[in-house]
Amino acid sequence: MSKIDIAQRLNKTVKALSEQESLNGLFHQHRDGDPLPSGKVLEDIIDISRSILLPGYFGRNSFTRQTLEFHIGVRTEKLQKLLAEQVLAGLCFSNHDEEESADELECEHCKAEDIAMQVIEQFPNIRRILSTDITAAYNGDPAAESREEIVSCYPVIKALTSYRIAHELFKRNVPLIPRLITEIAHSETGIDIHPGAQIGEYFTIDHGTGVVIGATCIIGRNVKLYQGVTLGAKSFPLDENGNPIKGIPRHPIIKDNVVIYSNATILGRITIGEGCVVGANVWVTKDMKPNTKKYKKDKIDNLDLEFNNGTGI
Repeated sequence: MSKIDIAQRLNKTVKALSEQESLNGLFHQHRDGDPLPSGKVLEDIIDISRSILLPGYFGRNSFTRQTLEFHIGVRTEKLQKLLAEQVLAGLCFSNHDEEESADELECEHCKAEDIAMQVIEQFPNIRRILSTDITAAYNGDPAAESREEIVSCYPVIKALTSYRIAHELFKRNVPLIPRLITEIAHSETGIDIHPGAQIGEYFTIDHGTGVVIGATCIIGRNVKLYQGVTLGAKSFPLDENGNPIKGIPRHPIIKDNVVIYSNATILGRITIGEGCVVGANVWVTKDMKPNTKKYKKDKIDNLDLEFNNGTGI
């Protein structure tokens, strides 16, 4: 193939890729001077946040009690700068108004810095809640030998650290950035928690892989999930144009002291009452009264009959 043939075919493909009709809903118009959300920077924000919230477990520097305040101070200052930049990027990304005055831009900068500061001021409370999550994971897993092992090894702690930070941003109406943070954690841990979900203290997920927690879920205190659990929506009501209606409560409410075993699927705006137990592989679409249990019934097949009563295989 000649260079002329290659150039012509490339040019034809470029024109096809640049056609406006093919870009409907797939192209974001960027305004000059606006920052763009950065996955790499958000990963840095997560790493720095973990090193502040759980010092000595994350981050490259060695911590001692004598140097702790210095290291946390340096990292918190860096975090505020990076987080403010990404909050601003989220605000700019969602604002499609090309006509924005200098005063309006300055207002967005101030808003981003204030939001970043508000979130960082919540870090002492986030650490307190994470401590309860670590306790729940340790108490709920007989294989865990120490809290140190929980923090160092268990994916739920990484996922919850990201979620609890993202949730603070979500509560302050920051576009896009909270979801990016939890999706980074999803890729890292296999645990998918929407930043809009409300999760109480002493929460844990054993193993964790494949867990999905929807945007409008409300989860109480001392709740334990196992791998593969879905807390999702049943269906979406449609408007007069046939489009899904957004922003309505559509995910489960899980009350205090509930255990949900592996691969259970709980759908819709239903309530799982306090103290309930949901067995493995169960499909739940109706309310459960407090302190009730739901299990999948066993079925006896030919193999069960043939090899039962000590006959072996």
